[in-house]
Amino acid sequence: MPGTTPRTRIQIRNTQTILDAALEVFSRNGFRGATLDQIASEAGLSKPNLLYYFPSKVAIHRALIDNLMVAWLEPLRQMDATGDPVEEIMDYVLRKLDMAREFPRESRLFANEIVQGAPNIMDKIEGELKELVDEKTAVIAGWIAEGRIRPVDPYHLIFSIWASTQHYADYDAQIHAILPDDENRRFSDAHVFLEQMYRRMLTP
Repeated sequence: MPGTTPRTRIQIRNTQTILDAALEVFSRNGFRGATLDQIASEAGLSKPNLLYYFPSKVAIHRALIDNLMVAWLEPLRQMDATGDPVEEIMDYVLRKLDMAREFPRESRLFANEIVQGAPNIMDKIEGELKELVDEKTAVIAGWIAEGRIRPVDPYHLIFSIWASTQHYADYDAQIHAILPDDENRRFSDAHVFLEQMYRRMLTP
């Protein structure tokens, strides 16, 4: 994209339009299945116009991932070592569930990339994500050592939270087929279930 940041309203608008369209296309088709033609069509722009802002499909995908990682990691960053352990973990669980509800396309974008072996974001996973997970698992291990929560494997606890919350975005079609009620009820019931499960698991 020309320069380091958009300098006009049109550039700002078109950049965001392209990213919104790409999010839809990538979350639906995955990186390999998505094409620049599909993204341009979704954005309502010509392919040459799109390429003025982003030189390749990889560049668009990377911009989306960079934005996503900031938002995706924030709930885990908010886990406070000085807070009540059970409440801090429960807050994380429920923030992740809220994100699955509010940002399903972003969740599917990330899931599709991981399923394909994370070819475009492995540096993020091995770097920023791993560093944060290592930091927070050390906090959880400290709480366990102090007897403030029941003994669990800290890494697998976080993996379990990811699986049990992001499932509601990544497997929405399956959930909707099995539970064809309204979305509000699905998420409110999930909230109740996950809170019961994790509180019972963690409370000494």
